[in-house]
Amino acid sequence: MIYAEDDMLMLSGIQHFMFCPRQWALIHIEQLWEENKLTVEGHLLHSNVDNPSYRQKNGDTITLRSVAIASKKLGLYGFTDAVELIPTSDKDKGIKHNKYPGLWKPFPIEYKRGKPKSNMADEVQLAAQVMCLEEMYEITIDYGAIFYGEIKHRSVIHISEDLRLLTMRLAKEMHKIYKEGVLPKAEKSSCCGKCSLADICMPKKKKQNNIDTYLKKNLYEEIT
Repeated sequence: MIYAEDDMLMLSGIQHFMFCPRQWALIHIEQLWEENKLTVEGHLLHSNVDNPSYRQKNGDTITLRSVAIASKKLGLYGFTDAVELIPTSDKDKGIKHNKYPGLWKPFPIEYKRGKPKSNMADEVQLAAQVMCLEEMYEITIDYGAIFYGEIKHRSVIHISEDLRLLTMRLAKEMHKIYKEGVLPKAEKSSCCGKCSLADICMPKKKKQNNIDTYLKKNLYEEIT
């Protein structure tokens, strides 16, 4: 399926969607957002990365920041945190850059404030970026990386076929929910404690006895 330009969704949302579809819908459909310590630290990390005019050369490798990307097949658009351009002679994996002669192999890097997660949310976001670059430049990209600020470590990620299929499935589900405009049901999980939208998603309520419980504990006992 090829999505129209007006139907494109934000690529960064695919990570929210895998973390929790309801969180994604609250942000991208209901337009709700709350900051917490984790989100603020994440913004600070990205403020040092997201500079589209930034260029860095380290040996033969050139680093670009905040590169605009899109995929009509996924129906997603957004920006990469960084893309390293590595010299290559492989025409199937190389692109041309108007400022730098020769062929360059793109190597996208996603920056995260914390450490590797138990799910594949970070890997899916990176895979979506890879698939955008592949579609835009008609190349193949086998690897990317995720840099984790908390542990100061860069993990190289293989963009496998299984990871690509998962990314495509999630993007398709995002479009389905967005089109329907229906907020997914709240499901309590261990992830809720880390979510800045927890109080909006599931407001804390005082426990109240329903009428059946009241009758069982009071009226019924008095009659018997």
